[in-house]
Amino acid sequence: MSPVWIAIILVGYFALLLIISKITSRGANNESFFIGNRQSPWYIVAIGMLGASISGVTFISVPGWVLSSQFAYMQMVFGYLAGYHVIIWILLPLYYKLRLTSIYTYLGQRFGFWSYKSGAFYFLLSRTIGSAARLFIVSAVLQMTLFDALNIPFWANVLITIGLIWLYTYRGGIKTIIWTDSLQALLLVSALVLTIVFVLKDLNLGLLEAWGRIREEGMGQIFFWEDFAGDRKHFIKYFLGGMFITITMTGLDQDMMQKNLSCRTLRESQKNMFWSSLAYIPINFLFLMLGGLLILFAAAQQIGIPGLADDLFPMIAMQGYLHPAVSVVFIIGLVAAAFSSADSAMTALTTSITIDILNKGASEEAITRKTRYRVHLVLSAVFLAIILLFRSLSNKSIIDTIFTIAGYTYGPLLGLFVFGMFTRWQVRDRLVPLVVLISPIATFLAQLYSGRLFNGYVFGFELLLFNGLVTFLLLLLIRKKRVPHQGDTLR
Repeated sequence: MSPVWIAIILVGYFALLLIISKITSRGANNESFFIGNRQSPWYIVAIGMLGASISGVTFISVPGWVLSSQFAYMQMVFGYLAGYHVIIWILLPLYYKLRLTSIYTYLGQRFGFWSYKSGAFYFLLSRTIGSAARLFIVSAVLQMTLFDALNIPFWANVLITIGLIWLYTYRGGIKTIIWTDSLQALLLVSALVLTIVFVLKDLNLGLLEAWGRIREEGMGQIFFWEDFAGDRKHFIKYFLGGMFITITMTGLDQDMMQKNLSCRTLRESQKNMFWSSLAYIPINFLFLMLGGLLILFAAAQQIGIPGLADDLFPMIAMQGYLHPAVSVVFIIGLVAAAFSSADSAMTALTTSITIDILNKGASEEAITRKTRYRVHLVLSAVFLAIILLFRSLSNKSIIDTIFTIAGYTYGPLLGLFVFGMFTRWQVRDRLVPLVVLISPIATFLAQLYSGRLFNGYVFGFELLLFNGLVTFLLLLLIRKKRVPHQGDTLR
């Protein structure tokens, strides 16, 4: 596809987002920005959650993962489903009972100032890195397909992309994002299905025939039971990793929870999460199917497989191997996936910095509005810097990078929330920052020397669970044997 057509598609796409933003941000105030005035329709939130959960990383990386791990990713997806039920029945009731805007205020109520700030800090660190990585992948593809042909450097590409996101999110926040994310989720799923249809047509295969071919070629194994200690893909490791990644990266993440807290009632929020979690299973299976189909297609056309797995889908979609419509579908799907994740992340980060770090409440209308405008702008600059850093360092699958980072940064959040909700102890609050600093370091050392310390054991994504356990044990060491008076909902 020519760069001109790509530019036309993107201009039209962003024009649509800006129109939606203008309509939905009418009369918006701080409460609209932070939690959508708690009036969001649950089914709209559910659709948008799909787009935010999948993101551009899934769109690019999951098909490429089939090259190295077959369909093992589905083991994590089943773990995701278990994690969603923990959120539905344990975390959401807590958040709604306390009527939280930022979920990290729970840590302040339960333990104190330093625990609250520690939790907010780890969210800011985790989500900033993770969202920048997600946005990096769409920027890299747009550079290859559009901006290189226009002789526009990568930094300018990223600046344009982030600037457009800022334009349609800075006023309405969550009130706008639940609608733009829903549109983008529908476009993403449509792009996935249409791409599969085009590839099947070129291969002259039906869906069931294609699945049979994928299995015949040794790419269709889902469950891995052998070598628990030495194989990162073992079912238990992937399942537990997926479960706790969901609990932390969704249930303990302000970005994902902010949408859920914008629903009218707890019951509606639970319905939203239940249905979106069920839809996540077939959608991820289709992404893996697409990966298998692309590998079959490459073999049939004698196309060399790229060294970096993330390049597989963009290469075949954009270099004229398939029907020209696939290029259009790919660009729309990729941009929709990446932006549905990045826009909500910028809003959630703005919310957390404004409320958790700068202590500005939603009721301080004029002061808080000015503050969040400035924070939103500064965050855009931070995203730009991190994406440029990823550009210089990226050498493996981005989805693998994100989950690895999550193992270190979300572990302390997991330990803090579990300790707060399932014990009656208070802790020496001033020592909590030291605990959440030590636990990732200890986790890193355990992973580095796991072969020696654990008799050849190789950590997978369950590293997150280990990190949370270390945090929990360290909190036990600094506990005060006193029943808390507030924030302890599970007494």
